[in-house]
Amino acid sequence: MLASPRSVFRWGSVLAGVTALGVFALGATGPSPRHAAPAPAAADMAGMAGMDHGAAPTPAAAAAGTGTGAPAMSGMAAGEGLLPELDGYRMDSTVTSLPGGRAVSYPFTITGPDGRPLTDFAVAQTKKLHFYAIRSDLTGYQHLHPEMAADGGWTADLAALAPGDWRLYAAFTPGSGPDQGIEFALSRTVAVTGDAAPPQPLPAATGSTTVDGYTVAVQGEPAAAMTQQFTVTISKDGRPVTDLQPYLDSYAHLSAFREGTEALAHLHPGNPVDGDHGGPTLTFTAMIGEPGNWRVFLQFRTAGELHTAVLTLHVS
Repeated sequence: MLASPRSVFRWGSVLAGVTALGVFALGATGPSPRHAAPAPAAADMAGMAGMDHGAAPTPAAAAAGTGTGAPAMSGMAAGEGLLPELDGYRMDSTVTSLPGGRAVSYPFTITGPDGRPLTDFAVAQTKKLHFYAIRSDLTGYQHLHPEMAADGGWTADLAALAPGDWRLYAAFTPGSGPDQGIEFALSRTVAVTGDAAPPQPLPAATGSTTVDGYTVAVQGEPAAAMTQQFTVTISKDGRPVTDLQPYLDSYAHLSAFREGTEALAHLHPGNPVDGDHGGPTLTFTAMIGEPGNWRVFLQFRTAGELHTAVLTLHVS
């Protein structure tokens, strides 16, 4: 069940097998970002990091990033990340193919409703633009933060890509104009040349995974069309981890891609940031959305090193 291209992101939780899990997903319906419903009261939004509430955050909140423990009010309300253009904003690039097997650069621009390159971007989670790359079988994930040139051009410096079909996403928030404070997610596809291996089957859904010696476990209660909290707990050698460092003004960044459509969603925990003392449990607030299998990438930092935990969650 696919959402309208102009629909908003809604987040979700999921039960995979008999293990309680939590993740966000895309809603089936929703208003265009220019016709969003009024925002709920501030008290209702407490702890709902990463939620889209059907309305844009205030320009001040969008520009501030966070540091308050509620960094992800960037619910990417404009679309599912599957379109190159939405509401007059367009991700443009002359590149339709890239060589496989070596590091490459991908140039692009974001044009605004006036047809000119957009140069005024709000800072969201400490960055003006978040760039994602994923192969069609949901492998090869990359999350980058390119710098904008004076003329509004961007260049994403990608690590080597495996041959095959890829989708490249740009998530950004206009810093001014009628869509100020609304987060957009646009994308384009590229063919990466070379001898492409067959698509890898998506690993089975699970409630935990390991990376770099860390164990990441996800717990939550499933509920259709209901906002609920879920938690991610990080441990190492059987001991709780309590030295998570801030990453993008939060203690984690969680992004997910839906099998079959490559729809994008992202979320941050609502835990207050207090130096290098994060963990072991991170709390997310989410609403169940589109069913299917989602490949989830949880990024967190310890001792200056960024770790990326990967697992599959099934949204029923």
